[in-house]
Amino acid sequence: MTIADTKKTAETKMAKSIEAFKSDIQKIRTGRAHPGILDQVQVDYYGSMLPISQVANVSLLDARTISVQPWEKGLAAKIEKAIRESDLGLNPASQGDVIRVPMPALTEERRRDLTKVVRHAAEDSKVAVRNLRREANEQLKKLLKDKAVTEDDERRAQDDVQKLTDRVIAEIDRLVHGKEAEILAI
Repeated sequence: MTIADTKKTAETKMAKSIEAFKSDIQKIRTGRAHPGILDQVQVDYYGSMLPISQVANVSLLDARTISVQPWEKGLAAKIEKAIRESDLGLNPASQGDVIRVPMPALTEERRRDLTKVVRHAAEDSKVAVRNLRREANEQLKKLLKDKAVTEDDERRAQDDVQKLTDRVIAEIDRLVHGKEAEILAI
């Protein structure tokens, strides 16, 4: 393992942390409809649990309504039940072979709660990034101890890892501010 390998590994893992955070905050519902909100809802399809997107077309009818069109007629009731029983607080309604999922307006209190959820998820992501920084620094210290690198190289590499960590945390903060603005917009 070299300094370049250690930095590359840390960078890759931190990028995955950002992607996981983006995925987490995308599931947090705002007042607007977004087809990705239904991604974690699972439907019983002949004995196996599948995401709605694998058994139906999910699209937007307007800014506050999601349309779900099952590929098989018998699935409509199961999809409607799965959406209703999910923890998203949505109330779907069938119209023939199309399920309409209106997004209820958020109250001010619920908006504040959602911003707290976003901040908590951000803090968890930052902790994960800091743990990755610690792992990279331990790896660099091990290289120094094994006399594979000089002290100057190890110090420069630690500075690079710190700069990478700062960039990733700034990106997480930027995503948090964007999501909070989206949640608080009426």
